[in-house]
Amino acid sequence: MSRFRRTWLQHSLRAALALGATFSLGLGNAQAASTTKILVGFPAGGGSDAIARILAERMQIELGSNVVVDNKPGAGGQIAAQALKAAAPDGQTLFLSHDHSITILPMVTRNPGYDSAKDFVPVAGIATFVNAFAVSGGTTAKTFQAYVAQVKQQGGGKGVVGIPAPGSVPQFLVQVIARKNGLDLVAVPYRGSAPMMSDMLGNQIPAGVASIPDFIENHKAGKVRVVAVMGTQRQASMPEVPTLAELGLSGFEEVPFYGVFAPAGTPKATLDKLALAIQKTIAQPDVRDKLTTMGLSVGFMSSDELAARERSYAKVWAKIIQESGYQPN
Repeated sequence: MSRFRRTWLQHSLRAALALGATFSLGLGNAQAASTTKILVGFPAGGGSDAIARILAERMQIELGSNVVVDNKPGAGGQIAAQALKAAAPDGQTLFLSHDHSITILPMVTRNPGYDSAKDFVPVAGIATFVNAFAVSGGTTAKTFQAYVAQVKQQGGGKGVVGIPAPGSVPQFLVQVIARKNGLDLVAVPYRGSAPMMSDMLGNQIPAGVASIPDFIENHKAGKVRVVAVMGTQRQASMPEVPTLAELGLSGFEEVPFYGVFAPAGTPKATLDKLALAIQKTIAQPDVRDKLTTMGLSVGFMSSDELAARERSYAKVWAKIIQESGYQPN
């Protein structure tokens, strides 16, 4: 081989390698750019996390790109909400949230670091659900009435009840239950439902209030007992459990929601694409079955419908919070 040809081949090889590296880098950047994150404001293992992972698995098929769950627990979802506000409005950062982070937190916190109405835009709603009152497996009470009687008899009317976050609907529910039944109940806040459930399973705390998705698996396994639910009707997943209205506690008929939110300023075309992917995902029979089994009432809500539900929910709970005398922290 001539010296000239050797030199030519060496230059050609270097050029090919450089081109390959550039192509690989470009491909890597394209793959990174196509990854959508779903923020969750609570630890892995809780109801919100499980729902997000079910959505992510199928949404990536509908979107044709990677979808991952990004847990940012802390402050009842406040940290995840702040992360959404700071994200670029390009549709690649979403927030799966229920009522607490979107509606309740801004009403009970002086400076949450975000304004849901200004900083976020609803993408789509996926379901409604109810909160429930449950007792741990080590508590002998089998019904809500038996629990009340037990607290009065054994604790002199004093007791503790776990809640997933401070200043949450479960906290106000504990207050109302205590007032209506002549009890002195202290709501003990956790950093999400997963650590609360861990303490309930270990009989470290006798009772808790959280969403049906948080309780349902352990309720069915007999490890905790749901003894009352919110809403206007009994839940199909646990028809034996009475509603709070049946137990004489009215005012809890407006049930919370799960929705997906994006940063304000996200283009409408992007929002529409995401909403369609969500709609197709929750319409799949096996996805719907998984979510229903978790205690959700699955039903697609458009961006406008989710916004309207959020406003209605906020109106009801603003009154309850005001009447409770709660002062924003």
